[in-house]
Amino acid sequence: MLLVTLVDTSDSVAVTRSRLAKVELLVACLRGLAAGERETAVAWLAGALPGKRLGLGPAAIHGLRGVPAAADATLTIAATRVRLDSLAEVAGKGSAQRRREILAALLRDATEREQSFLARLLVGELRQGALEGVMADAIAAAAGLPAPDVRRAIMLAGAVAPVAAAALAEGSAGLARFKLELFEPVSPMLASPTEDVASALAALGTAAFEYKLDGARVQVHKRDADVKIYSRTGRDVTFSLPEIAVEIASLDARSLILDGEVIALEPTGRPRPFQDTMRRFGRKLEIEDTLAEIPLSLYCFDCLHADGEDLIDRPTEERVAALVRHVRPRTIVPRLVTREPAAGEAFLAAALGLGHEGLMAKSLSASYEAGSRGAAWLKIKVAHTLDLVVLAAEWGSGRRRGWLSNLHLGARGDDGFVMLGKTFKGLTDETLAWQTERLKALALDLDAANYVVHVEPKLVVEIAFNELQASRRYPGGFALRFARVVRYRDDKTAQEADTIETVRAIAAGQRRSGESEP
Repeated sequence: MLLVTLVDTSDSVAVTRSRLAKVELLVACLRGLAAGERETAVAWLAGALPGKRLGLGPAAIHGLRGVPAAADATLTIAATRVRLDSLAEVAGKGSAQRRREILAALLRDATEREQSFLARLLVGELRQGALEGVMADAIAAAAGLPAPDVRRAIMLAGAVAPVAAAALAEGSAGLARFKLELFEPVSPMLASPTEDVASALAALGTAAFEYKLDGARVQVHKRDADVKIYSRTGRDVTFSLPEIAVEIASLDARSLILDGEVIALEPTGRPRPFQDTMRRFGRKLEIEDTLAEIPLSLYCFDCLHADGEDLIDRPTEERVAALVRHVRPRTIVPRLVTREPAAGEAFLAAALGLGHEGLMAKSLSASYEAGSRGAAWLKIKVAHTLDLVVLAAEWGSGRRRGWLSNLHLGARGDDGFVMLGKTFKGLTDETLAWQTERLKALALDLDAANYVVHVEPKLVVEIAFNELQASRRYPGGFALRFARVVRYRDDKTAQEADTIETVRAIAAGQRRSGESEP
């Protein structure tokens, strides 16, 4: 397939509002792909760049914007992938210049629209609405398979592109290859926000309430004495958490996959600041020193596999029963099953009294939907917070001169990130210095004349706010009132940030609360 055909699909999906119409466009494209193009094309349509790191930053790519475009479309998807992959193979003295030359030659062979597509793909700005859910439906329709089966395979694979290639080539037999595997982490199941205990019980009936810990999400895999611990993004962090690995290795179970959080606690049992947990989490040097200074505790709340048996399709209560059988009681997050609002409120008060964030409320019958944010898991926090993506920052003035200070914040939308407002509140001098260097590394244009520095949308920051206000200034229709930075979420990627749909749900909850007031 010619690259321009893929670009046509991408552009059409970007301007189409209807989900059904997006799916139809993607189906037509998927059915026209050759077998060897499918994985690459699906990854590109989803805005992902498969293969090794190319070794070119945003500044270098934006510096090639003046390369003259070809008059006619001649590039194929396969040939373009080969030329992009060749960038990763360049090494040694002068490699940066050589990579620029290879990319410039590729861009000279591309039409103007193809150049734009490739540049946006390379810097992570290709957000045309072909997100995972839409693409999963398109793969299912193109291959004639049930959509839930495709979504489950994507969950287990941790990526859309290989599932698309297998489904289109082999149908249901291809999907069957994607299974839960030890030492192959899957995306964690996610929760949606809800207002309070009463709303959680109204949605779930009898529910399992658990303390919501302000820690770092982990997935722990065990086979005999071999233990691996993975972050929520699938990074191996075992080396940083030796005490947790020893704890799990000593369990009697032959094989386990556990879901939980690690957290730094005071001797009294109260949580230490999140930054203390993150000082240990993922650390590669001086582990022994920080081990004594900041010991971490593991709290598990789910079991996906035990002694050769996969449990992700089992109800919550069966998975928790397996957890109770195989791990020590001190390793299980405090839990209460009830349908009584008063009992739930008392449990919430106990969690807050110990310094925790709030509660999780979970359906007793739900299966484990890895990577999914649905209604089976709900999170209850006293204060409103959102995990948003930094889209840009403004140079500070006065005492903050020389620092990138005022953050432009966005939620995930179908067609990119939807700006909700700005804030410079809640930032310590230490955080300002760190974020300035981090944002400069992600800058798309560092021209000294620019007051606003736009950056690659990669940093996730937790923002607390008093309420959402209707706004004509921002395209999402809402603005954050009294927004302030709580912390940077180093454990989350931009694709795990909150969506504009979550923002709308919070706003709707505010309106209901307001209507109920005298």
